[in-house]
Amino acid sequence: MTLDDVIAYCLAKPGAEETYPWGEGELVAKVGGKAFAFIGIGSPSVGLKCGVDAEAALPWRERYPDAIEVSAYIGRYGWNRVDLGADVADDDVVEMIDLSYDAVVAKLPKAKRP
Repeated sequence: MTLDDVIAYCLAKPGAEETYPWGEGELVAKVGGKAFAFIGIGSPSVGLKCGVDAEAALPWRERYPDAIEVSAYIGRYGWNRVDLGADVADDDVVEMIDLSYDAVVAKLPKAKRP
């Protein structure tokens, strides 16, 4: 998937909003005020919640060892960084985005869920 495809897919999710908390270099897609995707604009990549902790997110890193790594600072909470310039199947990127979005929505109070 291209960077533009990832941005469009994330922002098409119900209740998704586009934010730039650290300037124009990184777009953060949020739902209910909580991040579900950290999208690197300068270096095409996306950080996604892929499990409850780093161990649960490990299968994705094992499947794509040259393209997916533990996210800096938040990797221990199950976040992986996906290099969009690498050879990761589009279906797998979509699945990871869906998993991340669903995990964040599930933790939202019912009043904030889309």
